Amino acid sequence: MGLRSDTLLVVILLTMLTALGPITTDLYLPALPAIQEFFHTDVPTVQLTLSVYMVVFGLCQIFYGPLSDRFGRKPVILIGTLIYLFGSVVCVLAAEIEILIAGRVFQALGGCAGVILARSMVRDIYGQERSAKILSYMGTAMALAPALGPIIGGYLTIIYGWRASFTILLIFGAICVLGIIFILQETNQHKDPHAIHPRQTLRNFASLLKDPIYTGYLLIITFSYGGIFAFISGSAFVFINVLNLSADQFGLCFAIAIVGYMIGTQAGGRLVGALGIVPIVGTGALICAVAGSSMLVLAMASVNTVAAILGPMVLYMAGLGMAFPTALAGLIGPFPRMVGAASSLAGFCQNTFAALVGLLIAHSFNMTQIPMAIAICLMGVAAWVSFRLLIKVDNNP
Repeated sequence: MGLRSDTLLVVILLTMLTALGPITTDLYLPALPAIQEFFHTDVPTVQLTLSVYMVVFGLCQIFYGPLSDRFGRKPVILIGTLIYLFGSVVCVLAAEIEILIAGRVFQALGGCAGVILARSMVRDIYGQERSAKILSYMGTAMALAPALGPIIGGYLTIIYGWRASFTILLIFGAICVLGIIFILQETNQHKDPHAIHPRQTLRNFASLLKDPIYTGYLLIITFSYGGIFAFISGSAFVFINVLNLSADQFGLCFAIAIVGYMIGTQAGGRLVGALGIVPIVGTGALICAVAGSSMLVLAMASVNTVAAILGPMVLYMAGLGMAFPTALAGLIGPFPRMVGAASSLAGFCQNTFAALVGLLIAHSFNMTQIPMAIAICLMGVAAWVSFRLLIKVDNNP
């Protein structure tokens, strides 16, 4: 059962599955202060609903890729999305902060399957060169989820309370499950019977990390995503508690930042065919470095305005939109028989590192934007340095 792999409906479903990650982090961001108040807890404890989610999200990606290389993409992605659905139910019904955190664990445990395997399926269907363009365009469409998510989440929080956002995630997960069952078909034509053997898995990971191009793209993805997660972790408290915006106003600010990402993915998708992967990634990484540095300079100069945070962040997100999906295509493209492993390792590094950044932001929050700005600056500069040191122009596909 399922449609031909390269139909628009399949691409839409794969985009929704990829969006499970960002929408599950971004939709409920405006509710974080309300969750803190409802459970009578502190900022670091509430931040665990983000950080624990990201740790589990990263760790489990190590397993989903090899499992899909062995058993196929469709059965693994279906099981993962069903686990996500269960976690969403737990979150909706949570009566204690510990139960909410546990629900987030299950959301991460299952949701990461969609993110990792959807992009693996894009590589299966379209190959290396076309997958860069498809991933960029998927990134534009996928950005609608985090762009609209905080706006919708802000209004839902004000009108119905913090549980409403998790109810929407429950419905979204149910739609994805139905889509997998009735629309998706298997795309892995090179199943590896040894892919889940521990020694083979470790050998695959080791061979990937020995490749300087893979390592370079991996670091660019990890650091650039660390910058956006610093914003995800700290922005709600900076905009709402420091700058005194309402939850819905914060949602609008977050959506404006996402518009930068959409612009970047559109630019990358249109230019990658003519210029190639390497120049697009390099330009995006440079933009991230400049944007992060600008935000830090303004923060250190005590320019405490919405524009001083949002302006540089829009620019950072544009750079991320150019660099991230294009670097991802460059990372998984040369390994058609290890697509799952290559994608899993990248997801593990990306999300585990992001969780550490989130924890640092939570524990360093001092009622200013400076800790968040420092993190975003460091991440942008590190992405650019990684490109300069490990990715050479003559490697352009």
